[in-house]
Amino acid sequence: MNYSTVADSDRLRLITIPISHYCEKVRWALDLLKIPYIEEKHVPAFHRSATRKYGGTSVPVLVTKSGNFTDSTDILHYFDTISSSGFRLYPEAPELRREVEELEELFDTRLGVDIRTWAYFYRLNDRKTMRKAWCKGAPLFERVGFEIAFPFISAKVRQLYSITAESAAFSLQGIREVFEIVNQRLADDRPYLAGDNLSAADLTFAALAAPVLQPLEHPVLVAKIEELPIDMASVIRELQATAAGNHALRLYREQRHIK
Repeated sequence: MNYSTVADSDRLRLITIPISHYCEKVRWALDLLKIPYIEEKHVPAFHRSATRKYGGTSVPVLVTKSGNFTDSTDILHYFDTISSSGFRLYPEAPELRREVEELEELFDTRLGVDIRTWAYFYRLNDRKTMRKAWCKGAPLFERVGFEIAFPFISAKVRQLYSITAESAAFSLQGIREVFEIVNQRLADDRPYLAGDNLSAADLTFAALAAPVLQPLEHPVLVAKIEELPIDMASVIRELQATAAGNHALRLYREQRHIK
């Protein structure tokens, strides 16, 4: 997102891999809070040259005049200190704030990790899909490098995250467990996961769950559900039909219109 009234030198820099759901979490927060920024997109492996100089090994990395941030949750907390929108991602009430932070931690450490394993298991060897997922908006030399090094990059990602049929099945179980936790929280028809307003908990759940829900409003949509492997599409339809899935999809429809 670019805002023409703000000089480039004053904008935050967000270093990403386009498809990363942790990057989408931060990107969505920036757009929601209307914080000016420049997104620097990279292909996996090539991203290391961009993140290393700022103290990061993975994405997202946020580069600011006051320091650099290498964790998505730390980044969202930082946004609450600089946003002039009047909207806060973390409630001021201590108990409610703690509730939001605990949910965010659950989604970051369990849901996000399991979804990454499960989704990559099905798509990591598909060059066409990964080209869309990794290369959109990346520098030309990285896109060329992707074409040359794709088998190597794909193999390294599979090794890094220990992606196997067994780990994918285990991850799917974990995804369903977290969705059930969210289903139970929404059983009383509350509009948001914690309190009466959208918070970091809702945003984190929706962004990290996006790969298993395929919201049409996602800024990096790489395939239609009917183009996916049958087993993958079946799980997505199952999760879309849950209360948790409906919640995330509603947030995308109502709150993700700014890209």
